Amino acid sequence: MEELKERVANLIEKLDIDNKRQKIRKLEADATSPSFWQDHQSAAVKMKELYALQKEILDSEKLQELIKEGKKEEAEKLLKETEIFLYLSGPYDSGDAILYLHSGQGGVEAMDWTQMLYRMYTRYFERKGFSFETIEENIGEEAGLKSVVVTVSGQYVYGFLKHEAGVHRLVRQSPFNADNLRQTSFALVEVLPDIGEDGKLEIKEDDLNWEFYRASSHGGQNVQKVSSAVRLKHIPSGIVVTAQSERYQGKNREYALKILKAKLWIKQDEERRKQEMELKGGYKTPGWGNQIRSYVLHPYQMVKDLRTEYETGNTGAVLDGDLDSFIDAELRKL
Repeated sequence: MEELKERVANLIEKLDIDNKRQKIRKLEADATSPSFWQDHQSAAVKMKELYALQKEILDSEKLQELIKEGKKEEAEKLLKETEIFLYLSGPYDSGDAILYLHSGQGGVEAMDWTQMLYRMYTRYFERKGFSFETIEENIGEEAGLKSVVVTVSGQYVYGFLKHEAGVHRLVRQSPFNADNLRQTSFALVEVLPDIGEDGKLEIKEDDLNWEFYRASSHGGQNVQKVSSAVRLKHIPSGIVVTAQSERYQGKNREYALKILKAKLWIKQDEERRKQEMELKGGYKTPGWGNQIRSYVLHPYQMVKDLRTEYETGNTGAVLDGDLDSFIDAELRKL
């Protein structure tokens, strides 16, 4: 119990409760002004921040109460849940995210694996109470997904998801092969922060090349008759993004610009971290050369994270969205 008391005291100190109370008072005061609500997007972001700060204070107060009452098991559970937020202190960790999934080597197998990952992450979002929307989907000719883009909203979404970036490897008996041969497939996960209207990231209109085309459709009454889909290229960096899920060009333009901003920020952040880590050694870009997790369904059952060495034999639970243990292990390692 003494060790638990010490951990709680250390957590309370690091949370800097007095500073958080000041932020709450300021946000509450701002929210009383009519001008606060004129910008709905900005107001929504600030209200989410307010609710998150209030929850942190309520949880810290509940922790202290549980310690006083000697409720060790309840205190340990809440402490573990609260401690994780100490590791979510990056500039966009508390905000929303954009999830990209790309099929890799393995043909139709890899596309099916990409769809399995899509289901895994969307089930994880449902477990966490995050809201999500699929804004771009490139369906495979035979099965699965070539690629998919999902926007995810909730508290600390980017902080929880950002270390999922990298290559995910699947080993299983092929359902697409009559001989049930063992097949290895790869998919790339990208995680981008939703940086909103970040004034630090300036994009010049002259650096953008916009193209508009008809969105793909399965036919019937929903065939697009107007060029609502968007392809956006950032000329200096060569980054290209597309958006075609919405029926209206304006909304797809908004999505494309949001994704471009996020990709540019990630590019800048990776350069910064690369320079820092090159001094220490061991930097890896979360791209195709960096495998982070292996999912083996045959000849045995195991999911193993190659960075933390955390593993489990309950592959069904993981593929059904039970990712908390993997994400927790990675956050606590850093």
